[in-house]
Amino acid sequence: MKAYQQGWTLRRRVAALLGVVVVLLLGLAGAEAAVAAQNRQNIDAVLLKTGPLRVQAQELMSVLLDQETSVRGYAVNGDRSDLDPYREGVQREQTLVASIRDLSAGYPDVRRTLDVVERDTAQWRAQVAEPVITTVERDGPEAGQALITDATRQQFDGIRSSVNTLQDEILVIRQETAERVNSTSNLLVILLIIAALVVTIAGVVMLLSLDRILIRPLAALVTQVREVADGDYRHHIEGSGPPEFRRLAEDIDQMRMKIARELDEVREARERIEWVNSQLQKQAEELTRSNRDLEQFAYVASHDLQEPLRKVASFCQLLQRRYAGQLDERADQYIAFAVDGAQRMQRLINDLLAFSRIGRLTTGFTEVDLNKVMGDVAGQTEAALQYADAELTWGEMPTIRGEEPLLTNLLVNLVSNSVKFRRPDVPPKVHVSARLVDGEWEISCRDNGIGIEPEFADKIFVIFQRLHSKDAYPGTGIGLAIVKKIVEYHGGRVWVDTDVDEGTIIRFTLPALEADISAAQAAQAAATAPEAEAGEQAEATEGDPADAGRQPDGEAREESPAEADRHGTNGGMKETVG
Repeated sequence: MKAYQQGWTLRRRVAALLGVVVVLLLGLAGAEAAVAAQNRQNIDAVLLKTGPLRVQAQELMSVLLDQETSVRGYAVNGDRSDLDPYREGVQREQTLVASIRDLSAGYPDVRRTLDVVERDTAQWRAQVAEPVITTVERDGPEAGQALITDATRQQFDGIRSSVNTLQDEILVIRQETAERVNSTSNLLVILLIIAALVVTIAGVVMLLSLDRILIRPLAALVTQVREVADGDYRHHIEGSGPPEFRRLAEDIDQMRMKIARELDEVREARERIEWVNSQLQKQAEELTRSNRDLEQFAYVASHDLQEPLRKVASFCQLLQRRYAGQLDERADQYIAFAVDGAQRMQRLINDLLAFSRIGRLTTGFTEVDLNKVMGDVAGQTEAALQYADAELTWGEMPTIRGEEPLLTNLLVNLVSNSVKFRRPDVPPKVHVSARLVDGEWEISCRDNGIGIEPEFADKIFVIFQRLHSKDAYPGTGIGLAIVKKIVEYHGGRVWVDTDVDEGTIIRFTLPALEADISAAQAAQAAATAPEAEAGEQAEATEGDPADAGRQPDGEAREESPAEADRHGTNGGMKETVG
């Protein structure tokens, strides 16, 4: 018994209990099927055999009486029509006898009695009926009546007695069959009651067994798990009941121990993190002090340091103007070097101040129309564009959220770089365009200048990183670093598109407004319209020059400077200097 309790699995226990119940129910079902079949046979015998036998026996008596009455009537009247019931009765008698014989298969007593009735009827017909009919036909009714005597009537009474005996036999058989029907029906009901009792007992045993081998061990396991869940990770979990539950308890206990170890590690890690956070807090405070010092330095650099630098530059320029040609050539060269160095130092300090102020001195984000910004950019770079005989064009630009002064500075730096790094034998052309890509505006600045080698595409955004000497191309090397910082401050990214045959393309992204994204999605949905409608839209696009710079989904198509020059328009804006 102990081996059964400890060794049998839950599946095996439930299977054994269900197997016993199933065997009992199958046995009862087989017995019920046999009893039901026997009951059905008995009911069929009552309804299809004994009942029709009784009715036909009664009808046989009636037919024989009709025959006897017909013969008597003919003997009295001598009318041939009185014999019609006799002849019809004879035919009907033969039919009834044949039917009774078929229905009485399996009932030998009925058949023997039927043979007696058939023999007596044949004798009466041969000894009484036929002679009377023949005598009346030959000698007349009086002669026929003389043949009908008490003896002939007693002979027919014998037939009647035989038929009554047949009916009694059929009634006895019917009663016996009815009793068998009642017996099998009662037995079937008893079997059904037994089956219901088996199901009920099996259900009770199943509930008790499940309570003992399933519910109680599971409840105990749940109680222990809840103790662990409440925070007592040191509580050992023990299982009981079937092997599955014991293995489950072991697995849960293993998980508890693993969680406890991990919690210890987490506690240690948290202590280390708290220590690191304290160190970071100290570093943050030091950084805050350092930033204050840097701001103070920036203030000093913008005021105190630039003042003596301006004095040095001013006096050097005075020396250059007053004593130019009066000293030797080497002295003029030295003075020129001093003036140039002071001016470059001023530009470098100003650029550093501008770089440090990005994102620190903020006016807040507003909706900025980049078309207006491009107009300001064209105005600020007008002198450089005229000097280089350059052409600046731009397509339809979006409206975004940002700081207008920083975005203007961003585009001024890009346009100025494109003009600066030009080819000596080709008039510079700069084109700025925008398109919506994955919820962001991708803005491109393309030129036909000297271009950038792919291996230097990332270095140009590093502060003070120069690819050319200051004699070849002037500048401090901080312009594209300012561009990168402004773009990242606005939540975008910037890169150089190296997949170009000529010139340079610098691309950067800026977050798009929700209205622009919704409009682009609506345009994309419209692009999936029926082909006829799409064809009409394509024809309309081809026939409208104003849409030449737009893509079917409503986004602006990027154009090269040469394409923009051929079209003669860029969103209604074009800046040509030369």
